Amino acid sequence: MDADLQGQVALVTGGGRGIGRNVALELAAAGARVAVAARSRDEIEDTAQEIGGLAIECDVSDRVSVEHMVKLVESELGPIDLLVANAGIAIHEDTAWELEPDEWWHVFEVNVLGVYLCCRAVIPRMLERGRGRIVNVASGAAYLPGSKSTAYSASKAAVHRFSETLANQLEPHGIPVFSISPGLVRTRMTEPFGEDMPWTPPELAPRLVRALASGRLDRLAGRYLHAEHDDVDDLAARADEIVESDLNAIRLRR
Repeated sequence: MDADLQGQVALVTGGGRGIGRNVALELAAAGARVAVAARSRDEIEDTAQEIGGLAIECDVSDRVSVEHMVKLVESELGPIDLLVANAGIAIHEDTAWELEPDEWWHVFEVNVLGVYLCCRAVIPRMLERGRGRIVNVASGAAYLPGSKSTAYSASKAAVHRFSETLANQLEPHGIPVFSISPGLVRTRMTEPFGEDMPWTPPELAPRLVRALASGRLDRLAGRYLHAEHDDVDDLAARADEIVESDLNAIRLRR
């Protein structure tokens, strides 16, 4: 798959390590000018230096911080063509009722409010220019059975539903919004799961984001796309069928 992103400006939150870093590397390799944002200055500077990009310290749960981030990207690199809202956190929980409410709610502040604030900050300029794309990183934890993480799973379910409904709002303006699962990628967040897990190859999520940035899958805006289980070429070939049959959607079917 060759997605030429020459000239595109991309912003990747949570871009200092793990999935976000790999996405930033992939987009830069495809020709995009990439800004990476996170709270860890050293990590984003390392990533930005490797790709010749821009490093921005940002707390995505803080409106002022997010708006400053977007203005800085626009002033340094130009209008944002692609937002990859990847920043997220998880907490260890066995008994939700014993957690401090602020600790539980903070997961939503980062994972859900953070996605909303980032989208809110980039959409006005996208509307002005009549183009742009948004990729929000959700998770299989949004729908798979067996999870015991109430905060993380519920927050990622909210990210998916937000993405789908935002895509509906932006459809008349030609700005696709996607919700993806990167799969079970070995990162600092997932390291405690142990060795014996069905780990997803780390290159798959970046490849999916690159395909989304290219415009090949715009027909699938609002759909739930899984980096490991959905082949990009197959998605492109079956796009009309997927939409008409309401596939790649998280639904309660009665």
